[in-house]
Amino acid sequence: MSKTEKISQNKQGLKVLIAGAALLLFMGIIYVWSVFVAPVSDFYGWETADVKLTSSFMLCFFVIGILAGGKLQAKTGVKINCLVGGLLVAAGMLVTSFIPAQTASVFMIYIFYGILGGFGVGVAYNAIIAAVQKWFVKNRGFATGVAVCAFGASTVIFAPLCETLIKNFSLNIVFMILAGAFAAATLILFNFIKTPEQVAGAAPPPLKGKQYTTLEMLKSPRYYLITFSLMVGTSVFFIINPDLKILAANRGLESFATYLVMFTGIANALGRLGAPLMSDKIGRESADIVILAATSLGAFALCFAQGVLLAAVIAVVAFCFGGYSGLYPVLTSENFGLKNIGSNYGTVMVGFMISALLFPILINKIDDQIIRFTVLGVLAALGVISIVILKIMNKKREEI
Repeated sequence: MSKTEKISQNKQGLKVLIAGAALLLFMGIIYVWSVFVAPVSDFYGWETADVKLTSSFMLCFFVIGILAGGKLQAKTGVKINCLVGGLLVAAGMLVTSFIPAQTASVFMIYIFYGILGGFGVGVAYNAIIAAVQKWFVKNRGFATGVAVCAFGASTVIFAPLCETLIKNFSLNIVFMILAGAFAAATLILFNFIKTPEQVAGAAPPPLKGKQYTTLEMLKSPRYYLITFSLMVGTSVFFIINPDLKILAANRGLESFATYLVMFTGIANALGRLGAPLMSDKIGRESADIVILAATSLGAFALCFAQGVLLAAVIAVVAFCFGGYSGLYPVLTSENFGLKNIGSNYGTVMVGFMISALLFPILINKIDDQIIRFTVLGVLAALGVISIVILKIMNKKREEI
């Protein structure tokens, strides 16, 4: 490839990264549901605990969307997946805006906002992550980090924006406004998101090492070590995130509660960029061990943290949670290849889905907060052990 062709290809890759990050900035509204819990509960007359479950449905079907999107990519391509995914999110919000107040079942918001919207986010998310990794093969950590950083930064932008909209408009109008904004963003950006194979004159990425199919990956013990570590590592954030405001109020940060949601979003976004960049320097497994260990220590600290210390600990946990989103796509592609990254990463994300569904149900049955956070700390420590084993296995494979 000539120098001119290489520059042209780099520019094309940069366009894909910018467009993908911009679209993920919108898709990241999946993490802003805590802002809607009280207004939705009041508007529809539903129990707060029931409304909170919308987030679990959305996160669960986010992973199902990633799985389905990975399978569809081979037939439809990343561009179409971004279009379909983004429009599904907009459609879910639009239909939600027509749910009648006071007479509807909470299952309607589960179906339209949680399930339909979450599935759409997953389809678009998978396509963008697959595309940017193929454009930036030598800098996968950086490219993936930038993309998922935008996904996490959505909280910083949409949390205050949604609160402002809720104060000035009725809830159904807020959902209509968001639906229009998401549809417009999707229609503007989706056409820029392509893989090198879909661009005339662009060289396909060099594929090194064995390119695992999903079935082959499922036969490898490395898959289970990676998926287990993701499951236990994300559990701490899934427990504290829906109750951030309550936790802050009970631990001496009542006046700072709303800002803590934004603060958490910033830490989350920084982790999405920081962890994969760190992995470019020290290796994927080493970086994962660091953030899993930090998560474990953070969980133990949540047993007693108050005031400013609580804010600092939550920031660490949020940083690590964001770090998993930036690191695990790269960890997956380095262990199992780039060729089938869409479906392979979707399968690894099953750990994320189990964590989002299982731990809020089981861990929240433990009333004593000290025992609750101690259990979470031990689980994250088990994640450290699993990645240490993975690192040893990979080192032995390299020596063969």
